[in-house]
Amino acid sequence: MNRFIIIIAILIFSININAQEVKKNTNPNAAVLTLEKKKYDYGTIYQNSDGEISIAYTNTGKEPLIFARVKSSCGCTTPRWSRQPLMPGQSDTLKIIYDTKRLGSFSKSITISSNASVPRMIIRINGEVIPEASVIIPENNIDNEFSPKSK
Repeated sequence: MNRFIIIIAILIFSININAQEVKKNTNPNAAVLTLEKKKYDYGTIYQNSDGEISIAYTNTGKEPLIFARVKSSCGCTTPRWSRQPLMPGQSDTLKIIYDTKRLGSFSKSITISSNASVPRMIIRINGEVIPEASVIIPENNIDNEFSPKSK
């Protein structure tokens, strides 16, 4: 009886592993998505600053490249791309906008699903958002000549 349960468990486990494999497009003429970067590090950025980046991509295949879906890992990251097919040899840019209202470190992913030879590609972004720098202008400046209030 124990042997039967173990065999069933192994069978179910192996079926789940095979179901998660991403199948590669075997068409030799398929579109090929070539990304300028697969990882982007924002570094340290200020809260409420511009979180928009652009990543160039090229269709290095022989058929038009069509993005079926571009999805971010959460609502704080918004991808924008052309909905038009990208002809062989042409390039375009994928805009990624990270919402810099949230403080702290972040690590997000953008998944591109397309008709390319590798149908699913992932771009990873990361960085840290710190509080905005506050500028304090003293009212009583010793050197009034350079004070913004003296003008």
